[in-house]
Amino acid sequence: MTTNSINTNTQSLIALQSLNLTNGQLSVTQKRVSTGFRVADARDDGGAFAVAQSVKSDMAGVVAVNEQLGGVKGILETTFAALSVVSDTMKQIRATLTRLADAGISSGQRSTYEDQYELLAKQVANFVDDAFYNGRTLLSTDTANNGGSISAIRNESGGLFTIQAVDGTPLKITAAAPTTAAIAQTWIASGGTFDLADAQISKALTEFGSAMSFVENQIGYNSRKSDAMSNGLGALIDADLARESSSLEGLRVRQQLGVQTLGLANQGPQVLLGLFRN
Repeated sequence: MTTNSINTNTQSLIALQSLNLTNGQLSVTQKRVSTGFRVADARDDGGAFAVAQSVKSDMAGVVAVNEQLGGVKGILETTFAALSVVSDTMKQIRATLTRLADAGISSGQRSTYEDQYELLAKQVANFVDDAFYNGRTLLSTDTANNGGSISAIRNESGGLFTIQAVDGTPLKITAAAPTTAAIAQTWIASGGTFDLADAQISKALTEFGSAMSFVENQIGYNSRKSDAMSNGLGALIDADLARESSSLEGLRVRQQLGVQTLGLANQGPQVLLGLFRN
């Protein structure tokens, strides 16, 4: 049985509770619309927020790893470029030796080819010595001078991989040009210093090429992994703005109705006064 009282307005209390509930829901919806997140902080959903923070940390790790791998890729590309130029220069050296092996050339021509040989040999040494990227080189095993193998992080869990450096000294040609056709012919036939360097250069190109492919594949994998993590994170904490927009309009109407209902409920005690009027 409903009690008519000016001390306790039951209808007003019910209307106020409903209005407070609507205002709370409206505040939550407005927060989602303004931030774009269904879970913006721990107050929205503590469990989901904790998971989201962990995923964000992993994503930051993946991004940092790819930044580091970009530097490793730079070192490998520099090394690969240096070895490629050295390999091309070796072809020119071989051609020069072939000309020096010709007994029919004049002394002036021989002198020119000898100078060319020595110039090309110096270029090879310079290419090897200049293969630095950001202060590091893989064509030296001298760690005191920024050479040596490189260990790099490949994933956000701290997994490592190592790129082995090679000693660039044997890649250089230190011998003087052959001064006679007989020496040049013997050198070519027996497989001299430049032949040995050719084999080492080919081996180094193969090894560093494989390492570069690995790094590029790892960077690509990390990027796709980061995208997948981002999509999963979005599904966990992002707000459905179309749905929230629709909900926002409905809550605004409910709020207006709640205010009107509360106003009507507050008029109840005034109605009771009419019972005491003559």
